[in-house]
Amino acid sequence: MAHRLLQESNNEEATMPIVCETCLGPNPYVRMQKIPNGGACHISGRPYTVFRWRPGNDARYKKTIICQEVAKAKNVCQVCLFDLDYGLPVQVRDTALGIEKDEIPESAVGKEFQLNEQVKAGETDSAFGGGGRPSEMLERLARTTPYYKRNQARVCSFFVRGQCTRGAECPYRHEMPTSGPLSEQNIKDRYYGINDPVAAKLLSRYEEKGKLEAPADTEDHQAAPEHT
Repeated sequence: MAHRLLQESNNEEATMPIVCETCLGPNPYVRMQKIPNGGACHISGRPYTVFRWRPGNDARYKKTIICQEVAKAKNVCQVCLFDLDYGLPVQVRDTALGIEKDEIPESAVGKEFQLNEQVKAGETDSAFGGGGRPSEMLERLARTTPYYKRNQARVCSFFVRGQCTRGAECPYRHEMPTSGPLSEQNIKDRYYGINDPVAAKLLSRYEEKGKLEAPADTEDHQAAPEHT
């Protein structure tokens, strides 16, 4: 087992994370922590180099949650899992480009085998980014500027229960959490482009109104990993 972990960890020796402008934050001189083999990828399960930073004085700490090979395969940010070119969920991008969903192995061994085969075939360098003119849907829905509100602190759980005594010094947000489909997000669904409530909201808005705007606050970064 130890030999297997060491062998897998050598697959990724990252020097910089693959992240979008929103997750990186407005400060170009942000200080990052680099943790080799600091976690297991939420998609593939393999060890990877974790990066952690704070994208602003009033923002919460953020860290990468998937390995770079997995991020490159879908051309997504290692933190929020949104497309790097358009700032959209994978499901929206794939729908706009007419890309059919890949068959997803159910077992962890199957997923690891699929990723290894992609690495051997050189298929982890995504074909989604940079090439050709985007579709009309992508041009209309694409987010072209960073949305730093996504980096704000999480809701204070003590405040929700009426027990927070820190007042203005509390580093968490003093407001009631939202409910509904957007509060039930899943990292694996976001990555594979299935059952994504944020994507469903965008696609519904496009079909009904065709407006040239993306939704305001989607809290996309708070997608939770799938429980097994």
